[in-house]
Amino acid sequence: MSATTPARRPGGRSAKVRDAVYTAVGQLMGEGKADRITIPLLASRAGVNPTSIYRRWGDLDALLEEVAVAALTKDGDEPPDTGSLRGDLSAWAGIVIDDITQPRRTRYLRAMISARDEIATCPCWEQRRTQAATMLDRARARGERTPTEQQVLDHVIAPMYHHVVFGLAADREYAERLVSDVLMMA
Repeated sequence: MSATTPARRPGGRSAKVRDAVYTAVGQLMGEGKADRITIPLLASRAGVNPTSIYRRWGDLDALLEEVAVAALTKDGDEPPDTGSLRGDLSAWAGIVIDDITQPRRTRYLRAMISARDEIATCPCWEQRRTQAATMLDRARARGERTPTEQQVLDHVIAPMYHHVVFGLAADREYAERLVSDVLMMA
């Protein structure tokens, strides 16, 4: 390496800032301070300059949406492929319900809702839409009758999130009942 070539940092500064800010959001939400989160507070907690947050995310809602996607979905989160739409939707709904009923996920979902001034579509919703589309496309290719993507989101995913956010019963049995209901719409 020459004297003029800057040393590469593993992950880079951008990744370190992102990780510190994500951690700060999680800590503040875990402490029940979701409704008091501000960019200056996050910056202080994360040990970064507020300008770094504004430059990368623009505003608090954009930051919270990105953190929500990171917290509520996994990179490469592929929908199940069981060979039938019922099997795929049942397995997928089970995975989602098991994930969002974990206490830390439940706290995060509730905190995210209370921290937002406006409720707009969350990017994690778009990931769920993409997953549903993948399963429905496979089912159509097999010649199965299918509900629409919107029906799957409205009648399987949305009720599960609703139940978790509002403290209503949500388990695999409930998820399976939702899948049965949506399949009758096909």
